[in-house]
Amino acid sequence: MKITAKLDQIRKDISVAEKQFHRDQGSVCLLAVSKTRTTDEIITAISAGQRHFGENYCQEAVEKIEEINNPEAIWHFIGPIQSNKTKQIASCFDWVHTIDRIKIARRLDEARSEDKAALNICIQINISGEDSKSGITLDNAEDFINQLEQFKRLRVRGLMALPAPTNDFDEQRAAFSLLNKKLHGLNRNKPELDTLSIGTSQDMEAAIAEGATIVRIGTAIFGARNA
Repeated sequence: MKITAKLDQIRKDISVAEKQFHRDQGSVCLLAVSKTRTTDEIITAISAGQRHFGENYCQEAVEKIEEINNPEAIWHFIGPIQSNKTKQIASCFDWVHTIDRIKIARRLDEARSEDKAALNICIQINISGEDSKSGITLDNAEDFINQLEQFKRLRVRGLMALPAPTNDFDEQRAAFSLLNKKLHGLNRNKPELDTLSIGTSQDMEAAIAEGATIVRIGTAIFGARNA
């Protein structure tokens, strides 16, 4: 199946899940994870109406962003952030989903040009407590977000997480439910927090059931990942 057909299918799947779980139609944004994919593949997706793209590797991403040079594309950085890459990330991306250190936030804030809109950011939560994954705990989320208010070139939008993988739908929902409840709790005092970046090709339906506003889909759009 070609990229265009796969995108159509994913959009239909998202729409079905929105209806099934009583979500507003169009409330879930499809983020195409385009890491390791070629510029031709991304351009094909853009031609098929896809606008949001997620990249993990800074240098590879910057080269693609500059080559594609399409103002309609919205670029999300969804990988680990190295301190020496913050200037490029702040310059080239519209969103960053993996903030879990004040040091990195400060560097992004300092590097974000004043002629650009504030950089949208999500706080990465290590929801399953895995040593191999970055992220802060749910208990520390509010204090961390309060600390981020000092940075005027950053706009905190919500939470992101990648729970430990499981094929059990109820277990998938349980992890996402914790994030959804935390976001709603934070939202009472911080109404600007409107984003829950959860769900992949493996657990998208459970994520939508539990309030995802952005789902990060790669394999189901582009096929098996390139080396």
